[in-house]
Amino acid sequence: MTDTARRPSGDPSTTGTPDPNRWRALAVCLVVGFMTLLDVSIVNVALPSIESSLGAGSAQVQWIVAGYALAFGLVLVPAGRIGDLYSRRLMFVLGLSGFVLTSAAAGLVQSATALALVRLAQGISAGLVNPQVLALIQQLFTGAERGRAFGAFGTTIGLSTAVGPLLGGAILAVFGEQEGWRGVFLVNVPIGLVLIPLAWKWLPGRDPDRAPGRLHLDVPGLLLLAAATVFGMLPFVLTTGQGDSPLRWLFLVPGAALLGAFVAWERWEGRHGREPVVDAALVKTPSYSVGALVGIAYFAGFTGIFLVVTLYLQSGLGLAPWQAGLVQTPFAVMSGIFAQVGGRKVSTRGRTIVVVGLAVVAVGLLAADLVAASVQGTAGAIALSACLAVAGAGSGLVISPNQTLALADVPPRVAGVAGGVLQTGQRVGSAVGVAATTAIFFSTVAGAGLGGQARAAGSGQGTPPQVQDVFGQALSHGLRVSLGLVLLALVLAVVDQRRRQHGDDGDGPGHGSGHHHRHHGAHDASVAKHRAG
Repeated sequence: MTDTARRPSGDPSTTGTPDPNRWRALAVCLVVGFMTLLDVSIVNVALPSIESSLGAGSAQVQWIVAGYALAFGLVLVPAGRIGDLYSRRLMFVLGLSGFVLTSAAAGLVQSATALALVRLAQGISAGLVNPQVLALIQQLFTGAERGRAFGAFGTTIGLSTAVGPLLGGAILAVFGEQEGWRGVFLVNVPIGLVLIPLAWKWLPGRDPDRAPGRLHLDVPGLLLLAAATVFGMLPFVLTTGQGDSPLRWLFLVPGAALLGAFVAWERWEGRHGREPVVDAALVKTPSYSVGALVGIAYFAGFTGIFLVVTLYLQSGLGLAPWQAGLVQTPFAVMSGIFAQVGGRKVSTRGRTIVVVGLAVVAVGLLAADLVAASVQGTAGAIALSACLAVAGAGSGLVISPNQTLALADVPPRVAGVAGGVLQTGQRVGSAVGVAATTAIFFSTVAGAGLGGQARAAGSGQGTPPQVQDVFGQALSHGLRVSLGLVLLALVLAVVDQRRRQHGDDGDGPGHGSGHHHRHHGAHDASVAKHRAG
């Protein structure tokens, strides 16, 4: 009998022995997580190529970009919950298989409408995978190892977000502007085909002590939350800053009503001794709730940066896609380096690491704002790259340590839904941030009478000084929105740090987890008693 068969759950807290395949499993999870998160940003560079090749209109282009993000956010919590209850490995492999199939379909479609529909399916597949990654890290690792594993995942997030323009530009340069966009999707296929059997081999299977017949899946709660997520995100993912209808904000009304209905339903489920989608004890855990809020604010701030920077570099300075990606690469490199530092230090420094990281990001964005408003041309691109490197260093100290702290007191049995809620918040934050920064950017450009050039692809030949000045001002205004959101995350982190210093739960991950786990144990006992009755 193999090790995997003897320890199918892979949870060291229940077996007492770490899973021997945990680092191999992490490597598979990180590569798949990188692919799925990369597809959020890499398509932006390929949009001019898609428009030219498929004759896509503005509405179709909007859904090619927004549909993926919307579908991604839609299924995160349901996928996390199902993975918790049944099998994270099965959900991971199903999601990865779907992602490979939809990537192949996206690269072979012959119409813009078909591409938009395939992107919706691709987003759903990606959403099935990602909550399993966080849950598996929580399940397979403990102590300092968990911090290092989350550090590696933070590196993955930073790289996937920042390196998208560079990889997209390189693929377009190799395969040509007319049809090169197909390579952006098809590159996922051979990688995914290699990873599917490795995932099934190395990821831990379902715990045999948790028979599916004894598990309760709150389907009404999942549907209410999914619908609330769709209506809540729609106004933001449909915002382009170019003649958007104000009626789109009406989607927030049913979104708020559905969210209220979800909360009421979850309370009813809890009062009747059932297992709700989101355990009330999870929301009441300070480390988790504050970590989730910091994550929402930070992702709203930092993900909007890259689209407006890409627009500035390509449409404002006239850089080619690969050149624009190269300018942003230092952010990814520094983010990856400092994510490892943050992963090692979070177990001893706690929330302080996140506070320092957010302060460094704010300094980098402030410097980038000043550069965008005053320095143009090649010198401006180089200076902007240096500012992004500073912001990247700070970002590395924020993402993985914040996730480690947020999940520190979460027991592995609900790690999937906890990770799904965290990532849903991050997707919503990203949608809000991208909508806000791009709306400000496009309105500034349109106010100067250059709205038609805001979607032009960079040729590498440069642009007139007056065009560079306008786009520089537009970037400056967009960066100020991002800076404000990052400062909001900083305030939340500082407040939590002071609470930890003056409270009784310390400032490191896992502190106070004993009480939290005992609460969950009591809840489980009450549920079992209710069912037995």
